[in-house]
Amino acid sequence: MTLDIVYKLLAIFATIAIGWTAIRLRWFGGAADGADPSRMLGNVSMMIFVPALLFRTMARIDLSHMPWQAAQAYFLPVIAWTVVFYLWQRRQPHAGQPAAPATRAITAIYGNGVQLGIPMAAALFGEKGLAIHIALVSVHGVLLLTLLTVLVELDIARHDHSATLARTVRTTLRNTLVHPVVLPVLVGVVWNLAGFGLHPVADQALASLGSAVVPVCLLMIGMTLGVYGVEGQVRNALTLSALKLLLMPAMVLAVAHWGFGLDGVALKVCVMMAALPTGVNALIFGQRYRTGEHEATSTIVVSTAGFALTATLWLALLSTVA
Repeated sequence: MTLDIVYKLLAIFATIAIGWTAIRLRWFGGAADGADPSRMLGNVSMMIFVPALLFRTMARIDLSHMPWQAAQAYFLPVIAWTVVFYLWQRRQPHAGQPAAPATRAITAIYGNGVQLGIPMAAALFGEKGLAIHIALVSVHGVLLLTLLTVLVELDIARHDHSATLARTVRTTLRNTLVHPVVLPVLVGVVWNLAGFGLHPVADQALASLGSAVVPVCLLMIGMTLGVYGVEGQVRNALTLSALKLLLMPAMVLAVAHWGFGLDGVALKVCVMMAALPTGVNALIFGQRYRTGEHEATSTIVVSTAGFALTATLWLALLSTVA
C-alpha cells in the first residue's frame, strides 16, 4: 500500500475525530432537548449536496467513452449480490422496520469510491487505471442508490397493510421518482442526452456543492459516534465489513476474470473498487429512513480500518492473477 493511501486513511479518521470531538465538547449545544446535529447534516447532504453531485455527474458524463466491458464485469456481480443480500435480509426479523433490508444492503455493498478509491487508483494503476475507476465511480452511485431506493420505497409502501396493490405501486413510483437521489439522476440524463451542457457558473456552483458531500458526511460519522457510540454494533459491523472487504471483491474477481476474461489493469481496478470499505452514503441512506444509521456508522469505521490489511492482501493476490 502506498504512502498516499495511508495518508488518505489517516485523513478520514482525523475528520471523523473532529466530528466526534464537536459532539463531546457540545460545540452545537447540549443534547438535553433530544436534538441530534448529525441528522441535520444528513438532511442537508441528502437534499442539497448529493443531488448536486449526482445531477452534475450525469449531465457531464461522456457515455461514448465508457469502458463498457469493465463496467459490465464490475456491476453485474455487484448488482446481483445487492439483490441477493437484500432478499436474504428481507427474510430476517427487523422489528417493524421496513427500510432495514435495503439500508443494511447499502452498508454491506456501497464502497468509498471517491475519497479512498480515486487516490488509490491513481497511485497504484496510473492514468489508465484512474480513467477506468472514474468511469465506474460515475455510475456507481447512480445504479446502486437508484436500485436500493426503489426497493426501500416498495418495502415502505408494502408495509402499509391497508394499501391496495394499485396504491402500493402508485406510492412507490411517486416516492421513487421525486426522491433526492433518483430525480437528479433522471434530470441529469435527460440534460446530457439533450446536449444542453452546463453554463460555467452553474457547473462551478454544482461542483462546490458536490464537493461538500465527503467532508460533511465524515463529520456526520464522528458526530453519530459521539452521540450513540458503537455499543451493541461491533458484531454486526465486523460481519458487514467482512462481506464488503472480502466476499464482494472475491465475487467481482471471479466474474470479471473467469467470466468476462478481464485481466491487467482493468481487472485490478474492478477488484480494488469492490474491495473498498463502506462509504458515507450508507449513513446518509440510513438517516434518510431513520433505520440502521448506528450500524452503518460502526461499519464505516471498522471497514475503513480493516481496509489497510485487506487491500494489501488483494493487491498481492492480483499480482499473481492479473
